[in-house]
Amino acid sequence: MRNVLPALLLCLSGLASPAHAADPGEVPIGKPLRQATLQGLNGPSVALSTFRGQPLLINVWASWCGPCRAETASLERLAWLSPDRKYSIIGISTDDYVAQARAWLGQSRATISHYIDHELEMEHMLGASRLPLTVLVDANGRVLSRIYGAREWDSPGSLALIDQAFGKSGRSR
Repeated sequence: MRNVLPALLLCLSGLASPAHAADPGEVPIGKPLRQATLQGLNGPSVALSTFRGQPLLINVWASWCGPCRAETASLERLAWLSPDRKYSIIGISTDDYVAQARAWLGQSRATISHYIDHELEMEHMLGASRLPLTVLVDANGRVLSRIYGAREWDSPGSLALIDQAFGKSGRSR
């Protein structure tokens, strides 16, 4: 029995590893995001292509997700940290009910633009197999990286990650 448990754990860890099979609709790293209309939660609806021309940080979350809620404040601080930043920050809620997502945004006093996923379109396109997920996208709309799990987005390590991904176009010096 002692040998079965480690083998079982090894098998289960393989199922949850980042090397999992991608969703058929997931845009691979290095490829551009497809066209989509983002339904506004705390502002108007917009075309995803509206953000082309500058880098984009997309945070995928849900109101019921504790780690998602925990990182919300750091995303707000990031947005206010450098008003001259050269990238946009948006949130995409995967909530099934718009009212729940809006209630959380009101409670969190969100100022960055948030949108609700429509028929799992963005969830599939971005590869949101688990939450929270943050996707860094270059100015041409190409996916640069996916970061799963909550972070302190205004921490030195996260700022270095953003600078590395977006280069000099990320922040004014």
